[in-house]
Amino acid sequence: MKATGIVRRIDDLGRVVIPKEIRRTMRIREGDPLEIYTDREGGVIFKKYSPVNELGDFALQYAETLFKTSGYPVCITDKDSIIATAGVAKKDLYDKPVSSEMEKLMEEKTAFVCSENKTVPVTEHYEKYTAGVVSPIISDGDVLGNVVMMRSDQNEKMTDVELKLASAASMFLAKQMEI
Repeated sequence: MKATGIVRRIDDLGRVVIPKEIRRTMRIREGDPLEIYTDREGGVIFKKYSPVNELGDFALQYAETLFKTSGYPVCITDKDSIIATAGVAKKDLYDKPVSSEMEKLMEEKTAFVCSENKTVPVTEHYEKYTAGVVSPIISDGDVLGNVVMMRSDQNEKMTDVELKLASAASMFLAKQMEI
């Protein structure tokens, strides 16, 4: 654990405020679920909970299948980072934070096909691939992440076929969250 030097008191209802600087740095937003852990030394650890991340291996297998079917590199994200990739080196994208543009697309809760003149980076500082098709994973009205089919060339056109593949994947992953 890394000390922050920030001290907060617990109120009479057992609540503690997580400072704004830490929430911003850790990308914790109002309503985000947090998992609580304890360690042997008596420490309490809050970790952002990602229901999509619980699918880990399953999401990876689905990404690999989608890549083999479409020929396009694929990544699956939760709200904050990439949790599965196929068709690209894992070290390039896995566990990297999603770009602010991807976050905005998640907020819109609609599938998106990038046009030739519109680029959406999947993560910050990685330009080898950009999003071609983005389909949100929505469960119980909440966006949990995205299924992204990527392109390496701005002139590559994604069609309704890729949109339907990504949409089917995101709907299937959303159903797995409900089970």
